[in-house]
Amino acid sequence: MNAAMKHQQGQGVKISAAIKPNASDEEISLLRQIGVSYCYTWIEPEQMNVDFLESLKERCARYGITLFNVGIAHYGKSAAIQLGLPERDEHIEQFSELLRILSRVGIHTTTITWEPSGYGALCTTADGRAGSRLYSPVGRGGSMTRACDYAILKDMPFTHGREYARDEIWANFAYFLKKVMPVAEREEVRISLHPNDPPVATARGIASLIACMDDYRRAFELASSDFFGMELCVGCWLEGGHASFGDIRKGIREFVKANKVFIVHFRNVSGVMPYFTETFVDDGYADMYEIMKFFVEAGYSGTLVLDHAPTIVGQGDSGDALTTVYSLGYIKALLKAAEAEVER
Repeated sequence: MNAAMKHQQGQGVKISAAIKPNASDEEISLLRQIGVSYCYTWIEPEQMNVDFLESLKERCARYGITLFNVGIAHYGKSAAIQLGLPERDEHIEQFSELLRILSRVGIHTTTITWEPSGYGALCTTADGRAGSRLYSPVGRGGSMTRACDYAILKDMPFTHGREYARDEIWANFAYFLKKVMPVAEREEVRISLHPNDPPVATARGIASLIACMDDYRRAFELASSDFFGMELCVGCWLEGGHASFGDIRKGIREFVKANKVFIVHFRNVSGVMPYFTETFVDDGYADMYEIMKFFVEAGYSGTLVLDHAPTIVGQGDSGDALTTVYSLGYIKALLKAAEAEVER
């Protein structure tokens, strides 16, 4: 029996959204008002303690919201861990401590991305700049969103001083797994691995760990644990396209059946690498209704997360809330229609 799957919280797809770790009650209640019952957050190192997380979990519960997963970028995206830098063992121990704390609080899923700090979620601008979260008004109607042009990225300087080859990245990953998986299994906290974004062989001097389905298969074999799985990012899959990740329907079937999909990131993009922009769910090149049906048909029972939606501009402080309401409403409708069709 797969001991990790009991933490999927029952049958069926569950819509989830991000909250800030210091979210106000108003921000939390917004999710409940629009019929969303699950959320997740990224915390800071000073918030990595039982008291803080218990308080946040209880505040969410007051509004009928389950805090399903918690990540910490400082250790879950640590350059020291992923590049084998001097602080590696200290950061691995801190990540292991996160697993212990989550277990005590009753949160059984966390997430990592094998992209060193300062490199992940690479964005580009028309004037040739590159970095993290460089959003531009290139979305529908001038909405602010991320663009990624590999023609710019491939010529940008290294982010960490030298080139890190694929074998070195995989060796650092194996070292991490050997240290943390015994803790994850003992504490029953699942580690969910996000793919590289963009899913290219290398970017700014650092080879990607996860840029295709065979990379995931290799990672699962190396971890050899029910408590290690994937954060299946539809957006990254669409960015890489068929040549990178293969047929998305087959991939969903394979990894859901293998109990390896712990979280789904749900977003659309304008096209396949070498250039794309992130779009509203209804505005990219993919048929997101068909993709939603694939998850329902496969029997996926975890959370499905609104991911990287463009920000609705011109609405003052309410822009982020409008993005959340619009996007989650659309996703909920897709799920309801997909469930009805599959049941027929």
